[in-house]
Amino acid sequence: MNRQKEKRRRCRLLLLPGLMLLALGTTACATSGGDSSTAKPKPRIKVSVYDRVNVPSSEGSIVNNKITRWINEAGPVDVEFVPVLRTQSEQKLNGLFAAGEAPDLIMEYAPQIKNTLIDQGLLRPVDDMIEQYSTTYKERLQRYPILRKAGTGEDGRLYQFGRINETVPMRAAFIRTDWLERLQLDIPQTTEELFQVAKAFTEQDPDGNGKRDTYGIALAGTPGVVIDEMFGLIYPDYVVRDGELVHGWDNIEAVTAFKKRVYDEGLADREFWNDKNGYRARQDFLRGRIGIYLDQFNVPTAFYNDFYVRLKRNVPDARLTVIPYPVTPVGQFNPVFVNPVQMTGVVNAATRNPKAVMQYVDFAVSEQFMKTMYFGFAGIHHTVAPNGCPKLIGMEKWRTEFNYGVGDFGMLTSPTLAGRCYFGTEKLDEKEPLQREVQKMFELNSSYVNFALETAGPTHAEQMPRLPQDLQGIVNQLTGVVGTDGDLWLKAILTPNYSPEEARKEAEALWEQAGGKKVDEWYRNFYAHDRDQAIMTKDIYQLFREQRATRGK
Repeated sequence: MNRQKEKRRRCRLLLLPGLMLLALGTTACATSGGDSSTAKPKPRIKVSVYDRVNVPSSEGSIVNNKITRWINEAGPVDVEFVPVLRTQSEQKLNGLFAAGEAPDLIMEYAPQIKNTLIDQGLLRPVDDMIEQYSTTYKERLQRYPILRKAGTGEDGRLYQFGRINETVPMRAAFIRTDWLERLQLDIPQTTEELFQVAKAFTEQDPDGNGKRDTYGIALAGTPGVVIDEMFGLIYPDYVVRDGELVHGWDNIEAVTAFKKRVYDEGLADREFWNDKNGYRARQDFLRGRIGIYLDQFNVPTAFYNDFYVRLKRNVPDARLTVIPYPVTPVGQFNPVFVNPVQMTGVVNAATRNPKAVMQYVDFAVSEQFMKTMYFGFAGIHHTVAPNGCPKLIGMEKWRTEFNYGVGDFGMLTSPTLAGRCYFGTEKLDEKEPLQREVQKMFELNSSYVNFALETAGPTHAEQMPRLPQDLQGIVNQLTGVVGTDGDLWLKAILTPNYSPEEARKEAEALWEQAGGKKVDEWYRNFYAHDRDQAIMTKDIYQLFREQRATRGK
């Protein structure tokens, strides 16, 4: 017993110096004006983030990196980020909700995923959160009422947070001008001329190596999507004709006929249908084997880093330009635009701290957050240029440490709202020749927009009106068969004795048998009577005009 008392006495003596130091430290804090005893920990919430498996190994993981650490240090709440594989978003979110583990704030682009969650009562309206707790987002709604229009559910309540994007043509048609000059060809103005140029690029040795080893055009992946756009088609395959919204059967048949000619003449990779994501076609173009390539072009820095630099490294003499979408047998169309009003955030109905969620949303839409996402840390990734705009110090360092996460952590940021500094081309350096070329092509692509024309589809796919569930079921059931890139149309391209006309007859019959006429009638009535309630092409054009005017200031 005495031994135990002596042991306790020695422990107290050992602890005494530490307790004295702790007391001194506390006194020092108190005398400097702070009181650690009254400091409250930040509230904690969970927020989903897309995982694209693209974080450099030097930067950690999608949930633990420079960006996430900065968010938790600078922001008003502690955030636990929940990774959601970009390619499996719906499955992952459904599993999290089923297990009662869904994040407080869900960041998601796809309307069909969010609408289903709203129907199931798994998401909460956010009107009260904004009214009681918000400052920044509340001001954003007042400045841009279109955000409320886009985020309101069928019951009239606001369910989604969103952002204002730089709206520019999302994609572009690129052509090798050095090949045009070598073969003395003009820029194609129609899809027939496009076909003839592709044929010459395939058969007349445009690279001058004495071999027949080039393709005129690509069909796989994004190039195939852009060809659909040229013919006026985006999901769900409805087009404006003579003032009505109609099923684009004429357009699908016409684009299938064009692709079939390209395939039959060997002007594209004969195995394009097996190149599911277009990776092989992209590599062929970057190695200088394809003359006409159609790709994403709404982020010029990404195009420069991931595309143009690699092409010029492989083929130093290659020269590119962008061309307007050519006239097709079913008309001429502008490219699809970046969705200018994009709803990206929804709130779990089971969240226990809506105030903390709103605090994070206000932080995520702030200018401070936006500057950091787009330009990194001051003095490390950017300096301030004479015009007052942040300017990247080194593209490569920013690319490694921020580029992987800008889009996904910044899904609530609206860069254009802070003025001309934050438009896409501001990261490009005009003194660097290749970056200057990309900037010129980017501006040229926007200059081709003809406001007298429709875009592919009556609006951006994310702004299409929401079908009733029974009609959406019909679309879901048949899209993979009779949609633009469905099995029937692929069969028409690949099969010698099966024409696009025959595919159309079979597709329309299947559509009618499944009740598709009811879908057609619903869309027709919407366009005739209710289109002013949605964001349509004319609204996108207006925002595009306003933003271009801002850039000119």
